[in-house]
Amino acid sequence: MSTTTLAVLVPLLPFLGAAAGLLLGRTAPGFVRPLAVLPTLVALVLAVLVAVRQGGGQAITSATELTPTGSVPIELALYVNGFAALVAVLVAVVATCVQVYSTGYLRDDPRYPSYAALVSLFTSAMFLVVYSGDLIVLLVGWEVMGICSYFLVGHYWETPEARAASIKAFLVTKLGDVPFLIGLFALGTDAGSFRITRVLGTVASGGLHHPTLIALLLLAGVAGKSAQFPLHTWLPDAMAGPTPVSALIHAATMVAAGVYFVARLLPVFEASTAAMLVLAVMAAVTMTGSGLAALAQDDIKRVLAYSTIGQLGYMTGALAVGDRSAAVFHLLSHGAFKALLFLAAGVIIHAAGTNSLAAMSRMSHLRDRIPDAYWTMTVALLALAAIPPFSGFFSKESVLGAAEHVVTGHTEHAPAAAGWLILVAGLLTALLTAAYATRLWLLAFRGRGAEAPEHGRQPLSMTVVLWVLAVPSLAFGAFAYRTLPGWFDGRGLTPTLLTSILGTGLALVGGLVTYGAWQRTTALAARAPLGAVAAHPEGDAALVEAEAIASHAPVYGDVAYAPDPADPGRLLLGPLHRHAAVGFHLDAVYAVLFVRPVQAGASLVRFLDREVVDTYVRGAAALPRLLGAAVRRAQTGNVQTYVSALLAGTVVLAVAVLLVTSGA
Repeated sequence: MSTTTLAVLVPLLPFLGAAAGLLLGRTAPGFVRPLAVLPTLVALVLAVLVAVRQGGGQAITSATELTPTGSVPIELALYVNGFAALVAVLVAVVATCVQVYSTGYLRDDPRYPSYAALVSLFTSAMFLVVYSGDLIVLLVGWEVMGICSYFLVGHYWETPEARAASIKAFLVTKLGDVPFLIGLFALGTDAGSFRITRVLGTVASGGLHHPTLIALLLLAGVAGKSAQFPLHTWLPDAMAGPTPVSALIHAATMVAAGVYFVARLLPVFEASTAAMLVLAVMAAVTMTGSGLAALAQDDIKRVLAYSTIGQLGYMTGALAVGDRSAAVFHLLSHGAFKALLFLAAGVIIHAAGTNSLAAMSRMSHLRDRIPDAYWTMTVALLALAAIPPFSGFFSKESVLGAAEHVVTGHTEHAPAAAGWLILVAGLLTALLTAAYATRLWLLAFRGRGAEAPEHGRQPLSMTVVLWVLAVPSLAFGAFAYRTLPGWFDGRGLTPTLLTSILGTGLALVGGLVTYGAWQRTTALAARAPLGAVAAHPEGDAALVEAEAIASHAPVYGDVAYAPDPADPGRLLLGPLHRHAAVGFHLDAVYAVLFVRPVQAGASLVRFLDREVVDTYVRGAAALPRLLGAAVRRAQTGNVQTYVSALLAGTVVLAVAVLLVTSGA
């Protein structure tokens, strides 16, 4: 079988599995789990074969015209280079792990068939983005992922949080997709084709007429899809969906799509110095802001969500300094350990028995109850903190090394200002990342919260997946460093000495300072035990919320709990904590600038429609109704009345004729 055929089957198999799962979900429930796991597993095998055959060498290309357009053609094109082959393997690995994990995590969920089908469709769409050689076909996968995320984030639609999160995710990403679509059309018009190879050829020959405008329009879509400032606010709220969905979205699909898109079309962005500076500022603000926000979150999944935003900032930072090898390297490394972090968090939540107990301030004695999650999450957190020799160290240092090369003038692919921004923000983020990773580990596994009831051992399908993902989290960085340089534009991935010392040193400082703060706050907590601020058996949610807001306390059901005095994040952030905990009030700013004006405009339109348009319509209908009533009253059915009216009319006509004749 040819490599092209194998590549076509990779996205096709999960799509067919999704279609079959939706059709057979109710009539043949026994086939749902095999249809969820097997197509994705086979796609993984085929993606590995494609990667082996591609080998980091010449790109695999194939194209056929999809439909005649009369202008810029749209082609069903395939373009698989080294980046695409590796990213496809990552997508397949994570998607397979998520599907296997979900068979245990959602084993009692009545909506599992539709969930599994949507995950398969999500996976197929990401494969389409990765392998597509035509921008319009890529856009199809891009938008299918958007609608899949809407349904999956809102899987628990009974809860208002899930409904609101799904709508927010859809609307915020669509806000970026509108300029993204315009940018794609402008790019295709300038290049005379939507084929990626021809677009890049046009850029190389200087044929792009509006590089800055096009790049900025495309960056809007990337910011929305990859949750970069200022369109990142949807991602923490998306934690309302099932935890396996969070792992899929945060590790290998959706948010990775934006980074991958910029990496594939990097010459388009490099054609504009202004666009590269905007990308650098966006990455720097995203990295530092998300690190501070993660340090203030109580919900374990929201910590990981802000962590994802920050790590994506590293990737876009690497792209801002013109090094897509470092960006894709970190994308691959991050995909493994972030999927492991979310799936391990799912085991923690499963052990607690409910999503509402995902707050770290309420966790206690979990180390002994879930040893698999404890050890594998420890590995993943060390990779996240970029401690050598874990995978995150190599990939993060490749980003910092790329920024250093720009600062020292060893490369001219990006302005020096972009290099300084990414280097300083990246080092600061290394400190913050280690701090919130240490805090998560301490609160989750050595916390002093209330003891959750025992819910039995986790299904084997969940724990096995954790150990599978622990292997690349530990070893992928060194493996890529020694084995895969040829896949990354032939560039070596060796960490530089200066950034390695600075980055690792700051990470160790962040971890040690957080541990010291935890010891101090633990001593204080012995004199200030954790307890309920207010418990309302009647379920007075408004009163609970009011008291919780007044004391900055987390709310679980009808109980508002006091802030955990053993939380080192409060001590480290000080007065900044209350602002970081709510994402620096960006949602409130958007509510003032956008939501309320739109709601006011909608209210005005509704008023005009009801009071003006409806009044006119009712008035226009009233006159014919009155005339009809008058005519209806004349139709009595009495012959004498009709003859009398006829005679009266005749007399009136006769008098009128006489008057006219006499006047003449």
